[in-house]
Amino acid sequence: MANIQSLRGMNDILNDDSKYFTYFIENASRIARNYGFSYIETPILEETALFKRSVGESSDIVNKEMYQFIDKGENDVCLRPEGTAGVVRSFVQNKFDRAGGTYKWFYYGPMFRYERPQKGRLRQFHQFGCEVFGQASVYEDANIIMMLKDILDFFGIKFTLQLNSLGCPTCMPPYREKLIKYLTNIQENLCEDCNRRIHTNPIRVLDCKNETCQKLLYNAPKITNNLCEKCDTDFEKLKEILDFNNIKYEIDTNLVRGLDYYSQTAFEFTSNEIGSQSAIAGGGRYDKLVEFLGGRETPGIGFAIGIERLLELVKMKEQKEDIVYVGAMDDKALNLVSKVVNNKRKTTKTIMEYTSRGFGKHFKLAQKQGANIVALIGENELNDNTIYVKNIETQEEKTIKIEDF
Repeated sequence: MANIQSLRGMNDILNDDSKYFTYFIENASRIARNYGFSYIETPILEETALFKRSVGESSDIVNKEMYQFIDKGENDVCLRPEGTAGVVRSFVQNKFDRAGGTYKWFYYGPMFRYERPQKGRLRQFHQFGCEVFGQASVYEDANIIMMLKDILDFFGIKFTLQLNSLGCPTCMPPYREKLIKYLTNIQENLCEDCNRRIHTNPIRVLDCKNETCQKLLYNAPKITNNLCEKCDTDFEKLKEILDFNNIKYEIDTNLVRGLDYYSQTAFEFTSNEIGSQSAIAGGGRYDKLVEFLGGRETPGIGFAIGIERLLELVKMKEQKEDIVYVGAMDDKALNLVSKVVNNKRKTTKTIMEYTSRGFGKHFKLAQKQGANIVALIGENELNDNTIYVKNIETQEEKTIKIEDF
């Protein structure tokens, strides 16, 4: 009988990947908390309608990539393809939209998209994201960008920040008509996906990765030249704040993001160190999304980081911690070893060996498990209420009272 393998594009996280993964989660969460965010966890399984209404029925995610099925209760459900929609659903369901105020949440966990697996792009992948509700100030846009920069800086990841404004319900419709007119004139030379999007979601045409399409789109109308007064003022203010904080950015008028719910500020952090799939994080403002999902109109902004995309870029800061190995050299000492280990674990990572062994075998086991401190109790130590301790790295050794250990 053949061994059962993991599904294509769904990988285990273990060994060094596990070490880097938990290191990333712990420190990204710490930075988010420093910015006033608290943790939220939403279900992995949601109603399919949630993503059709938020991400957009014309998007590739909804059209091609969702793990969607009818469950035993005849409900149309899917595994979440992204994190924002679920957080917005929770925000509305718990009536925070009616309570007023500002809400800041961060989350992390697996997302699912049925697409061709490749380097840094999996069918089950993990995102770390942050969402803010109730704050319309462009200073919050800058705050979100600066927090994301702080996270990438902490891990030593080099990046380029790309910025755009997608307008609002005042300036987007007339721009959309201009764009459709331009696209219709060149549609014979555009790819199949672009032709499909011209009337369903023309803004997404700008995001096409086909080189021929990109050349044809070079002279397409730019949203930044068609912004209303408020959107233009906000975009200029955002650039001013980033300039004042010495944050470098590039304006990319074709940056539209892959989800339908964005408006005004859109941004993406890219890296040239991970091959052609260069986006490592991105987000933007979605002031109409709460309303789309049945809540009261509430401004919102957020971002998500694709964790697998950047794990190989993460540079771990040297955080040397002691790992203590405790063992018995006499069966009679095992109970005392157990008590010592339980106390030591309150402050230090501690490994207990359950079998009494000789001196040399304990040291071999300790080194195999990555311990740098070995503590042993034999017959003499048991009688004297002491413990033998040796630091493998410094070779310092001593016998001390149990209570001092």
